[in-house]
Amino acid sequence: MDPVAQVRKQSLADTKILSRAVTDSFLKLAPRTMVKNPVMFVVEVGAVLTTVQLVWNAFHHAGQISFGLQITLWLWFTVLFANFAEAMAEGRGKAQADTLRKARAETEAHLLTCDNKIKTVPSSKLRAGDIVVVAAGEFIPGDGEVIEGVASVDESAITGESAPVIRESGGDRSAVTGGTRVLSDEIKVRITSNPGETFLDRMIKLVEGASRQKTPNEIALNILLAGLTIIFLLAVVTLQPFAIYSGAPQGIFVLVSLLVCLIPTTIGGLLSAVGIAGMDRMIQRNVIAMSGRAVEASGDVDVLLLDKTGTITLGNRAATQFFPAPGIEERHLADAAQLSSLADETPEGRSIVVLAKERYNLRGRDLSMHTANFVPFSAQTRMSGVDLDGREVRKGALEAIERLCGNRGHRIPAELQICVREISNAGGTPLLVAENGRVLGAIALTDIVKGGMKERFEHLRAMGIRTMMITGDNPLTAAAIARQAGVDDFLAEAKPEDKMALIKREQAKGKLVAMTGDGTNDAPALAQADVGVAMNTGTQAAKEAGNMVDLDSNPTKLIEIVEIGKQLLITRGALTTFSVANDVAKYFAIIPAMFAAAFPQLEALNIMRLRTPESAILSAVIFNALIIIALIPLALRGVRYRPVGAALLLSRNLLLYGVGGVIAPFIGIKLIDMVLTYLRFV
Repeated sequence: MDPVAQVRKQSLADTKILSRAVTDSFLKLAPRTMVKNPVMFVVEVGAVLTTVQLVWNAFHHAGQISFGLQITLWLWFTVLFANFAEAMAEGRGKAQADTLRKARAETEAHLLTCDNKIKTVPSSKLRAGDIVVVAAGEFIPGDGEVIEGVASVDESAITGESAPVIRESGGDRSAVTGGTRVLSDEIKVRITSNPGETFLDRMIKLVEGASRQKTPNEIALNILLAGLTIIFLLAVVTLQPFAIYSGAPQGIFVLVSLLVCLIPTTIGGLLSAVGIAGMDRMIQRNVIAMSGRAVEASGDVDVLLLDKTGTITLGNRAATQFFPAPGIEERHLADAAQLSSLADETPEGRSIVVLAKERYNLRGRDLSMHTANFVPFSAQTRMSGVDLDGREVRKGALEAIERLCGNRGHRIPAELQICVREISNAGGTPLLVAENGRVLGAIALTDIVKGGMKERFEHLRAMGIRTMMITGDNPLTAAAIARQAGVDDFLAEAKPEDKMALIKREQAKGKLVAMTGDGTNDAPALAQADVGVAMNTGTQAAKEAGNMVDLDSNPTKLIEIVEIGKQLLITRGALTTFSVANDVAKYFAIIPAMFAAAFPQLEALNIMRLRTPESAILSAVIFNALIIIALIPLALRGVRYRPVGAALLLSRNLLLYGVGGVIAPFIGIKLIDMVLTYLRFV
């Protein structure tokens, strides 16, 4: 089964993910890990302090330990639950460079030994100077040069160029790249690179060297949470001297409880849950997100980079139009083109057969009663065709047909030469069809832009996202496809380093960049981009390098991805508002409990009428832990995204989650106090 399909079938409650998350929730207790989340790190430090105090009290019989034990257990529960949620968010696959290494190791090579025998070895065993034989349908196992033969090679997964290229010994067309596929004939390749120096190795280094920047919202929220934590930490630390001076010194359990209840633990514990929700909603839309952070970043995307082949276009070029020569009927040209393509198993050849059938109802014919000699496509002749009932029909590249007809005393008509130039200028590939040495006309092979591209790019533009197409094609072809698709800009003849450099330039301007692609050559850019969306029809390397995989292979799926990202940002803002607002009730619960004995007048602040100081403090701590669990449905469901202004959105959040955050704790803490009192826990 495809690894992507396996990930898709995994649920958030997958046993392996859950068991790994449980283990990781304890491993994440390491201070180096916890310090990355200042809020939960403070809670952990508080739990450690109360644990030490609890153990000391137990050994020295310093009063009852029930209250301290309950406080300590709830503090550790809060920390572990936050870690568990984060571990769940991180448990959906992290193998970016590993897949590239696996692809390199699993490629087989047919090594030519000294006694001219063929030996099958892993490509990782090849050394510079080794000679390998690669036949049609096989992958070239390493970077090298052709020393014998000529073949048509599909380099689209590596270079981004959609049309196959000819590679032959001698000249400037002898270099081949590991990971590309031979489409026809057989070649001998001398390996020119040692392990660790190949194109795939370069991809691995680029992927591993890529770094994802934090989103502006993430930075701002981290600053807010850290600032609030420091403020309340200073407030609690300075409170003890005042308490001692007032004759009401507080124990470590009370001080830690106050601190944990005041700092924004709710949003600190729910951040990862919000990420999990985004990943789950992505799966519902046939998009696999490898991390919640990537989903959140998509809500702030400014620039979208799209690979052309297989992303904007369907991938393989297809026949789209017949152009008959003067005096030739188009139906006759279509019939000859179809006949000459019956033995052509390339995607382009099959598309010619389909086009003739669709235009003129020329369906497959029974040639068993005829003497037919099929000529399959060869990179040496660059033609394919059939000899049938005295007809010699050939279809091929311009130079090949021109040479064939010239040998028969025929020339390409001037009108058809103009047509061929127009096809090339429009970014297409012209093929000529000849019968008995006479040119019948041309066939236009063009990249097929996926349906609805222009309209969806207009939608992205309306959302403030600039689109840019990146391709290995020449500028002429790139410009034609860019106009047809409706993108804002394009980069032609782009190498992997060029794509990555472009992303870094945009990020240096403070832009958040999303990248969609499907080839191995896209892997470094997908890894560097803030949001890397790989097409499911692409290479495994691309799917693992990105932090999202679109199972529908629709590049404009980013519209839905952005909407989900914005929904996450709104949800996180709502939860932050609620987290800060519910501190109000905790003041009325803990402060009177701390100082009621020394200052009886503070009993007036006990508006919830909590039974005892111990029950008040414990109720606040329990509510502080349980509210994280209670808000998980909201975090998972998310706040509905509406394209409204920031002012209206802010007022709505303040009214619903601000006021709600003030009222809910009063009710919750009172109910917990009643339960604790009834059960005689305090």
